[in-house]
Amino acid sequence: MIIDRVTYILFFLILIEGLINVSAQANYQDSIVNSQQSISEDSNFYKSYGVEYEIMLDKADRAYRIGFYKRAKRFYEKASLINPTSSYIKFQLKKIRERSTNFRNSLFYFNFDQPDLLIKSMSYLIGYFIVSMLIILILILVNRERMDSDEKRKQQLREQYQSLLVDYLFAEDSITRVPAEIAKIAASAFSRRLLIDQMIDLSVNLTGAAKDNLRTLYFKLKLDNDSLVKTYSRRWHVKVKGFRELAFMDITDANDEIIRCLHSRNDIVRMEAQMAMVRLNHDDPFGFLDHLEKPFTQWEQLSVYETIMFHNLSFPQFDRWLISKNKSVVMFALRMIEVFKQNEAYSNLFYMLVNEDAEIRHLTIKVIGNLKLKDALPHLKRLYKNETYENCLAIIRAMAKMPDESVLNFLKLVLDKEDDVQLQIEAAMAINNQGETGELALQKLMNSDYKNYQIIIKHVIDKRIS
Repeated sequence: MIIDRVTYILFFLILIEGLINVSAQANYQDSIVNSQQSISEDSNFYKSYGVEYEIMLDKADRAYRIGFYKRAKRFYEKASLINPTSSYIKFQLKKIRERSTNFRNSLFYFNFDQPDLLIKSMSYLIGYFIVSMLIILILILVNRERMDSDEKRKQQLREQYQSLLVDYLFAEDSITRVPAEIAKIAASAFSRRLLIDQMIDLSVNLTGAAKDNLRTLYFKLKLDNDSLVKTYSRRWHVKVKGFRELAFMDITDANDEIIRCLHSRNDIVRMEAQMAMVRLNHDDPFGFLDHLEKPFTQWEQLSVYETIMFHNLSFPQFDRWLISKNKSVVMFALRMIEVFKQNEAYSNLFYMLVNEDAEIRHLTIKVIGNLKLKDALPHLKRLYKNETYENCLAIIRAMAKMPDESVLNFLKLVLDKEDDVQLQIEAAMAINNQGETGELALQKLMNSDYKNYQIIIKHVIDKRIS
């Protein structure tokens, strides 16, 4: 049943379309007949109105045929000034007025009933797109073939380089032979780039004399010049690659350029410059922190820390940078003091407790607690009253990590005077961490009639709650 209904609907639509086409064809034939009649009426008068009149009519008819109705109307009106009695001009102007009210024909000012220009334009566009697609397809295929060829060539070169480099490092009779063979293979810029990559990858796993020999070969083949050229490149990804190569091969010739890039707007260039300076500035690996003006992001901090650990680099006393004007550098210094357990930095940490920035004070309190610097307990008690809520929590948590009877009364006071439940819980936990003295103090407070602490204290001493 559904198929039959669809068939009827399609038949009905086709019938209506046929009737519309017949009607349109009839109208079109009538318009042609009327035009021919009007032309025949005016044909006796063309010669008498001169050449200019004929040119205007010719331009108007041509514009009308391709659907430029505004242009056609303008020329018909000019021609009507010369021959105001022409019925042909009047008929054409009437048709233009009728078409201008029809949205379908006025759209883009194309004549959709006689779409000569539209069809030609579409044909040209279709041809253009087909040719473009064919060209793009050919370019893709050629590029793919080239990439496959390059990959095969890379694989062959890698195998050759790996074999020669291993011989150079571990075979006694190859020290003079291998450099000459490698120089022959690495004659082009492409093969030299691949050689550098292979040597960098190999240097990661080498130490001692083997790494020194590889570095000597690097200089013997004058690959250091290639790395220096990359360092001064205007393209950021090439510059970054140069930084890495110089850092791995311990080449300090471009340190000035790397220091300049510490202020780069490009985050990647700036980060790579920082990591390069950690390895290349032998006298002061972290000296770049003195020059750092832009924010030292946590990702950059993590990258520098990984560089220290991966290459087993020596690290300085980080309290040197606690006085930096760059807040992110100060935060990094505090984290490194905590990570490397630099307890001797306490004298400078003390000044950070009164820093204007609440976030710096918060991190300082956490570092003091993690390093268990009990000398700071009197200062923490004194600062508690004027601190922010988050910093008050940090102070109590720091005290919990440093059991000391000197803070027991202070913690009882916090438990008694504070209205915030979280502060009370943290204070009770800090008291509980004081050992037997703290546990006895909690028992007394729980049995006290002065104030009901039972819920909080039971929560703290419950062993089931981790």
